Amino acid sequence: MKSYILIFICFLNQFVSAQLPEGFVYVNDVIPDLKVELRYFSSNNFVGKPINGYETNRLILSEAAAHALKLVQQELEQQGMCLLVFDGYRPQRAVNHFMQWAQDLNDTINKHSFYPEVNKKDLFKEEYIATRSGHSKGSTVDLTIFSDATNAPLDMGTDYDFFGRESWIHHEGLTEIQKKNRQILQTVMLKHGFNNYTKEWWHFTLKNEPFPNTYFDFPVK
Repeated sequence: MKSYILIFICFLNQFVSAQLPEGFVYVNDVIPDLKVELRYFSSNNFVGKPINGYETNRLILSEAAAHALKLVQQELEQQGMCLLVFDGYRPQRAVNHFMQWAQDLNDTINKHSFYPEVNKKDLFKEEYIATRSGHSKGSTVDLTIFSDATNAPLDMGTDYDFFGRESWIHHEGLTEIQKKNRQILQTVMLKHGFNNYTKEWWHFTLKNEPFPNTYFDFPVK
C-alpha cells in the first residue's frame, strides 16, 4: 500500500511541476535541502503584507539558474554553511503591487525597519521601486548565507530589502566581520555564474539568463 502512495505522490509532484512554463523549475526539486523563506509570501517585508502573486513558499527559477545555484549550495555545504533564499522568480503582478503601494504615501507601516532614511515619495527616483523587475525574467535571486554552527544567517550588516546605502556591497560603515561575510557571498555567487547588483548585497542574476527579454506573470503556487 505504501508503495502505491509513494508512486501517487511522485506523479502528483511531476504534474504540479509540469504546470510551470517550459524552462522553469521548483528549485527544491533541484536542491532538496535549500532553505527558502519567500518574504513576499509573508508580512515580513517593506509593504507589511503578503504580495500579489505569491500563493505559496515555493521558490521558482529558470532551470539554468537553479542548476547554477545548486553548485553554490554544494560549495557552501563543504564549509558548514548553506543558502537561505528570500526571493527568486517574481510575477509582474507582484511588481504592480509594489507600484501601487509606493503611490500611497500614507502607508508607511514598515518605514522604520526597511527605509528609515528614505522618503517614500523618492522610492521610484532612487530606484528602490521600478515598473519592471529582473526577477520577473526568472533568473534573478535574492539570498544570504546560513551558518550551520550558529543556526542563523551570517551578519551582512542589514536585513534583506533594506533601502539605503548600508545595503550597497562595499558600504564603508561595515564591521570587518560584515565585510568578510559579504565577500564570502559575492565570491561564491560570482564563481558559479551570477552577476551581482552593487546596491543590494543579496541580489544576483544569472549570466546569459535564458529569458532576457521576457517578463513573466504566472503566480508562485
